[in-house]
Amino acid sequence: MLKKLLFIPPILIGIAVLYYMASGRQAPERKPPEELARVVRTIPAQELRLVPRVTGFGSIYPGTTWSGIAQVGGEVEYVHPALKKGAILPAGTEIVRISPADFDLAINQAKANMRSAEAKLAELKVTEENTADLLKIEKRGMVLREGELKRKQDLLKRGTVAQSALDLEQRETLAQRKKVQDLENTLRLLPTQRAVQREQISVYRAQLKSAELNLARTKIVLPFQARISEVNVEAKQYIQTGGTLVTADSLDVAEVEAQVPISQFSAMVKASIPGGLALGVTAQSLAKIVEKIGFEASVRLRVGDTKVEWPARFARVSDTIDPKTRTIGVIVAVDRAYAQASPGKRPPLSKGMFVEIEVRTRAADDQLIVPRSALHGGSLYVANSENRLEIRPVTSGLIQGDLTVISEGVAKGEQIIISDLVPAVPGMLLLPRPDDDALTRLTEDAAGGSAAK
Repeated sequence: MLKKLLFIPPILIGIAVLYYMASGRQAPERKPPEELARVVRTIPAQELRLVPRVTGFGSIYPGTTWSGIAQVGGEVEYVHPALKKGAILPAGTEIVRISPADFDLAINQAKANMRSAEAKLAELKVTEENTADLLKIEKRGMVLREGELKRKQDLLKRGTVAQSALDLEQRETLAQRKKVQDLENTLRLLPTQRAVQREQISVYRAQLKSAELNLARTKIVLPFQARISEVNVEAKQYIQTGGTLVTADSLDVAEVEAQVPISQFSAMVKASIPGGLALGVTAQSLAKIVEKIGFEASVRLRVGDTKVEWPARFARVSDTIDPKTRTIGVIVAVDRAYAQASPGKRPPLSKGMFVEIEVRTRAADDQLIVPRSALHGGSLYVANSENRLEIRPVTSGLIQGDLTVISEGVAKGEQIIISDLVPAVPGMLLLPRPDDDALTRLTEDAAGGSAAK
């Protein structure tokens, strides 16, 4: 029993030690609660230079596509040995020749017909001269006959000549008059015959020109330096009139059509000309409108980490609007599309190449711009002078990519919070950290980035 009670003294000693230690310490000091400041990234609201722009994507197609169509039929006599798909041939190259035999014969026949008609015309001239001389003789003979008739009429009155003799003389006189009349009729018809012959010569001359034109059409020549895209002809092949033999693309101009939202395109134009444009567009005013807006363009090709850029010009706007996507086609053109190529550095703008286009307008100064991500349902988070959060309703203008133009609600110099706040409680304490890199990117992006340079 005594052994069972031996554990009590150590317990009592431990209790005594704990009491002694507790009675010698002071109570913990109570501190008032402190407000924790949230670290946020900020940029100052600044008025920047903005280049309104829109971007889109599209495929390259040549500015001019030429189709070599057979204007005459016949057997193909010659095909250029380099006439292959993808080949580049200089302007003036004879690529196909059709046999000219039939057209040479047509030319010779037309020339022979002209010589025959001209000989006939000369014959009519001689006939006219001969007829005129013969008419003079016959007229003198008629004078004699009429004189003889008058003499016999006088003799008949005296009774010295028979009636039959007078009748015979009258018949002879009438016959002479008929000869004169026939000759005069012939002379009257000769001018008409000459006119008919001259018209016939004109017909033969037209036939000759047609034959010579058809002969020239047997040679199909490239009108400009081009890249062959399609070949449908071979030597010794008979081709029909109207058949497409070759299709070629020009190398001087490449065009791209990209679909961009109508709202973005309209906002870009409106931002470049706040006062708007005169109503109505005509062929005469269109060039002035484009000049006033100040369109510029670039074409970019991205291959992996490599970006190649070409300066372009705003060409026109497509004639239709896509009713499903509510987009409009913007067409830009790149001059010297192949001449700017550099092996290993800048490829030629080939047909079908998928590229990005950027269309810009005249820059607008003093625009208060913030990152688009800084907007929260039509409001901005602002760090006030006491470093506390204000949720400020704002009015936004042009929205362009990652940028937003603020027209009302924020003053220049105020600190705009660009980092996420979850939760965002009005009046909460903030610890602003200026983000100079974000401000630099915003300034460069507003000015057009590389395009502005």
